[in-house]
Amino acid sequence: MIVDDSMVARAVLTRMIEADPAFEIVAVAGTAEDALEALAAVRVDIVLLDLDMPGEGGLKSIPRILDAAAGAKVIIVSSTAEEGAEETVAALALGATDTMPKPGTSRFAGRFSEVLVSKLKAIGFANHQQAASFQPVIAGAQPPLRAMTAGAIDLVAIGASTGGIHALDTLFQHLPRQIGIPILVTQHLPGPFMPIFARQLGATARREALVAEEGMQLLPDRIIIAPGDSHLTVARSGGVPVVHLVQGPVKSGCLPSVDPMLASVGQIFRERALGIILTGMGRDGVEGSSSLVAAGGSVLAQDEATSAVWGMPRAVLEAGFASAVLPPEKIARRVASRVETDPCR
Repeated sequence: MIVDDSMVARAVLTRMIEADPAFEIVAVAGTAEDALEALAAVRVDIVLLDLDMPGEGGLKSIPRILDAAAGAKVIIVSSTAEEGAEETVAALALGATDTMPKPGTSRFAGRFSEVLVSKLKAIGFANHQQAASFQPVIAGAQPPLRAMTAGAIDLVAIGASTGGIHALDTLFQHLPRQIGIPILVTQHLPGPFMPIFARQLGATARREALVAEEGMQLLPDRIIIAPGDSHLTVARSGGVPVVHLVQGPVKSGCLPSVDPMLASVGQIFRERALGIILTGMGRDGVEGSSSLVAAGGSVLAQDEATSAVWGMPRAVLEAGFASAVLPPEKIARRVASRVETDPCR
């Protein structure tokens, strides 16, 4: 389904998508209200949604569209998807799976159609492709969950990609405001979005959230977020763990990547480190999880039912590195149960 108040935009997007026989446009709408009415009669897998429309508009309508389109993914296609970064990050927090600017307004230039179709295939078919790439799970065939270390943890490191902002919001909404340990976050997102993402995550999490800078201190209850152009890692400086930003290629091809973050916290915090892999495409986090568990740490993975794309979490599970597979709210409770808290706090 395409939801855009511009007839020209609807026509251009329709032509691009229908050029690939894998897709069929089952409905178009000029307003969010029209889209909700259409969704009562048709089933869709993906909704392309503009943000700047008359009436309720795209942003406010996201929760209702997700509810009406039960199970469908929402991709924001809007002229404000780059310059209007705050609104875009808000859309991702509300549950949109991905965003991209409209043709002619973005860095994609003449590649817009190619990028759009690749996103549609990756998001729309991700879970089907994953299911086809693995043998059916029968009793006893699933890799066993690893035993989780019993002691308290001193740091949490979270990795996420597609759908991760919404998952992070859910996790932090269920996490106590004070847990007394630092939290690292690597979320695949373009650099210009990071300061806005940090501000919005801090408001949701009810704690300080900052984009990482070299040498930054790991303070209790501070969230430190990987910048868009560097890997967030931890190193010792004067015997104290601090942020160390690293650039350069990694096996996953991601920048920032979850792998260097998890590997570094394993080296420094060992069994007192906890890694969390949330929704996302690909295998980023597998190599880092391997290093973390080898150092004595543990890894939790998001479950399939609540993941926008169950790629990264499943890859970690299939590799045998996960100690539990849970929805974000239960991951939050598991984290809270592993910290040493002051009973007078």
